Amino acid sequence: MPDWKQAPEGSNWGRWGREDELGTLNFITQDNRLAAVAEVKQGLAFCLSLPLDVPGAIRLNPRRHPPRLRPTFLGETPYINYPLEKVDPILQDVLSDDQVLLSTQFSTQWDSLAHVGAMFDADGDGMPEPVYYNGFRAGVDVLGEEADSLHGSFARKINVAGMAASALQGRGVLVDLVRAFGTDRRLVGHADLERAIRDQGVEIREGDILVLRTGYAEALLEMQSAPDPERLDRTGAVLDGTDTALHRWISESRIAAIAADNYAVENPHTDPAACCLRLPLHHHCLFKLGMPLAELWYLKDLAEALAASGRHAMLLTAPPLRLPGAIGSPVTPVATI
Repeated sequence: MPDWKQAPEGSNWGRWGREDELGTLNFITQDNRLAAVAEVKQGLAFCLSLPLDVPGAIRLNPRRHPPRLRPTFLGETPYINYPLEKVDPILQDVLSDDQVLLSTQFSTQWDSLAHVGAMFDADGDGMPEPVYYNGFRAGVDVLGEEADSLHGSFARKINVAGMAASALQGRGVLVDLVRAFGTDRRLVGHADLERAIRDQGVEIREGDILVLRTGYAEALLEMQSAPDPERLDRTGAVLDGTDTALHRWISESRIAAIAADNYAVENPHTDPAACCLRLPLHHHCLFKLGMPLAELWYLKDLAEALAASGRHAMLLTAPPLRLPGAIGSPVTPVATI
């Protein structure tokens, strides 16, 4: 159990106990799931994932690489189109078997609570130390180079496996920022988001997963044959992570998570004169509230279907991979309406 003496102001540390690793996913209750099921009226299902090799040639993050598929091997033998008659002449089976090396946050993905921590004086001794949600410690609960290199298990706590085991499913609510503001890049603060919610008649309840369409992922898909990074940088709304009113609204709404179709959900704060966070919304959500964030979802078809029926809510099923120790995870979310 993490040992801390003081928590960040306005945080959820300790709210669900000092051993809690789920954070705001605790807001998804049985009643919330029943309400989500009640949103299924038409029996239409939508895949909300990009192909996992997108962004493709457009490098959004130089540390993250597209998936590399290879055959599995037995000795030097690749098992793709492998006829088992080579093992026994009477066998007619032909086997194909593969493996993949991928960056877990290259494409459509979840951030776990181990993705962003902060320097914070959790011990109350006047010296900040690197910690994560609920006081979990860098070097103890989230390992660095000392991690098991064979198994690659970095996050002993607050990793994606716990999110997966929670059967991440609930009521999703779509706010279509393309309808509200168009596809040009703009910062969206609390007042803008509230206006879009009001104008679109969106009802947000405790335990909901807030889904934000900006048009960014759609532009990524369109650019696969002709990459245009400069145009992409001018595409789609991003939340204003510096807006403290937006922080308060996220906290007070008691939503379970935020998923967006853009890169990072927020606009990375790059003002060298400002103090002291590059990703202030990640800090507020992941570090303080224990609220998972999701990025690069594909929302166009879902948004059009919901708009055509005058609706905004869905049954959303989106567990990450149950991969112990992983900090992020690819995901294939499914919305049913």
